[in-house]
Amino acid sequence: MEITDLIQAPLMDLWNSLLLFIPSLLGAIIIFILGVVIAGVLSKVVEQLVKFLRIDDMAEKLDIKAQFDRAGIKLHIGRLFGWIVKWFFIVVALIAATDILGWDQVTDYLKQVVLFIPNVIVAVIILLAGILLGNFVQRVVKSTVEAAKLESASFLSGLSKWAILAFSFMAALVQLQIAPDLIRTLFTGLVFMIALAGGLAFGLGGKEHAARVLNRLQKDISNQ
Repeated sequence: MEITDLIQAPLMDLWNSLLLFIPSLLGAIIIFILGVVIAGVLSKVVEQLVKFLRIDDMAEKLDIKAQFDRAGIKLHIGRLFGWIVKWFFIVVALIAATDILGWDQVTDYLKQVVLFIPNVIVAVIILLAGILLGNFVQRVVKSTVEAAKLESASFLSGLSKWAILAFSFMAALVQLQIAPDLIRTLFTGLVFMIALAGGLAFGLGGKEHAARVLNRLQKDISNQ
């Protein structure tokens, strides 16, 4: 009789725990399913909003998509932001579900993921802005150098563009908190490299123009 009681008591405790857990499990499943449905709907809404604002068309006109195409990446801004919104709300639904189940460690981890998502969005914006600014600066530098009748216009304009792209890429990595110390070191080296390359380019391509400017300045001083 005592042996039966010893076996029966743990089984009853297990059964009672299971009965108490089932409502929490069902509630967590329902919350997660609702979250997935809401995430899918909001994802489509964001895609349609981006389409309505013609952001993809603007990116194509500004040569942003062409830059990604050259890298073998098909950029669709609407789908990108829709994907981010979708997974944001899916993770939020998971947080609510794990919180109902009392899984505190999983909940804390998912909260860290949610807090990291804004960094991803900012990093994407930095990259897009860098591509846009790089293309603009390339055209401005090329026009200015050609107007000054200097050589190496293509080199200097290309250097300006890729310098901005490199800075944007490193800024995005810093925003994502990926090896920030290494990025700072690379940033310093890149600045030195650009300064050296610019000095060599001007010295080799613009020495004749610089000589004419100095001669003109000397004549003006002599006339005075």
